[in-house]
Amino acid sequence: MTQPSAIELTQTFRHSTNLFDFEIQWTSLGDASLPPLIFIHGTPWSSRVWHNYAKSLSQYFQVYLFDNPGFGVSPLGKPIADKKDSMSAKDLLDANLAQQSQVFAALYKSWEKDWQGAKAHVVAHDHAGIMSLRAHLLHACDYRSLCLIDVVAVGPFGHPLFKLVAENEHVFTALTGPVFEGVVESYIRDAAFRALNRETMDMLKRPWIENEDGRKGFVRQMMQAHSRSTDGLEDRYHEVGSKLPVLVIWGKEDTWLPIEIAGRLKDKLQAKRVAVIEDAGHLIMYDQPGRLGVELGLWLASLE
Repeated sequence: MTQPSAIELTQTFRHSTNLFDFEIQWTSLGDASLPPLIFIHGTPWSSRVWHNYAKSLSQYFQVYLFDNPGFGVSPLGKPIADKKDSMSAKDLLDANLAQQSQVFAALYKSWEKDWQGAKAHVVAHDHAGIMSLRAHLLHACDYRSLCLIDVVAVGPFGHPLFKLVAENEHVFTALTGPVFEGVVESYIRDAAFRALNRETMDMLKRPWIENEDGRKGFVRQMMQAHSRSTDGLEDRYHEVGSKLPVLVIWGKEDTWLPIEIAGRLKDKLQAKRVAVIEDAGHLIMYDQPGRLGVELGLWLASLE
């Protein structure tokens, strides 16, 4: 899949939680009179994974893209000065999904003011599953629909690398150069069913290997992923499907999150259906871009 010309995230949203100050970079495409559509990326990706879809669908929707804190062009959250000394190691992880969900909910509500009562369609991938569900169930973000693509949402979680990094943080933090690049590239390669072309691989891995902040950020993402939890959330998933249309899309060959998770998630959410895409792994937007585009187009067209 050839990378499209980059969409610049030209807008900045600032938000503070009880622990961090955040600056989120975002943009929108399409006429403001069109129905809103939001794409949310997971880890270790950025909004770049959605650029082809955003450009195509902006003819029919006002499309919103943003980079989560510490991903893409959005900087890491900055611990609030008078709280930092009392924060635990887990609190200091900028990839904490409770924090990121809270920031997304605030961002969503800032956009919502311009929609004249409309609700947004939300498309989420990877850990954006937990983010979108937390924002809806815990932070009262009301969606028009929710499409979940190979998402982290049903426990237990665990890519083998997560545990390895969490138990050997000092080793991975010390890695540099080609050795560290090899770790990142191997991890990304494992997410795809088909071999990624060099241009795509370089785009996906570059933020994590080009400097020390990137390397430390990648290690933090792995450590946070090891401690993911949906305690107190999964028991409420049944509320989602009763309030809004939900579609689950899954790559049949996803080795990170096996296909059986899709069926469990559908039942818990009372989703309309699961769309299984063959010859696709976790990075379904690169393995089968056309088939994912068809599923998204049919889904969104059925709701308008």
